[in-house]
Amino acid sequence: MYSPYPGLFLDSLASKGDVSSTMSTLLEVFLQFFALGCTCFGGPVAHLGYFYERFVQRERWLTADAYSDLVALCQLLPGPSSSQVGMGIGLIRAGWLGGLAAWVGFTLPSAVLMVLAAATSRPWTQPSPNQLA
Repeated sequence: MYSPYPGLFLDSLASKGDVSSTMSTLLEVFLQFFALGCTCFGGPVAHLGYFYERFVQRERWLTADAYSDLVALCQLLPGPSSSQVGMGIGLIRAGWLGGLAAWVGFTLPSAVLMVLAAATSRPWTQPSPNQLA
């Protein structure tokens, strides 16, 4: 079955009959998004620019038209569009597991930093009345 978005369905990856190539594709998706998760700063609009540069211009995973369609679709959905576009790119590249790998790779660095900050911070307490006087 022809699809303008290769890799969207797992059967297109599994039809190759090579589990190692599927795993390497998933690892590639994870590592690309993990690198972006470690280096991208700013809000969702900034992330969309990073994604365009990485996945359309450099890696050529998508055409500019396919990327524009994906961004337009994600703008209609509630929530942060950059997360949705990232999962969509992973989905297109490596099926639903690719979408999951993209989300985990992009979100993991921030989540780890937040957990470390919470674990190493001192608990906030209300000042006692004696301290206010």
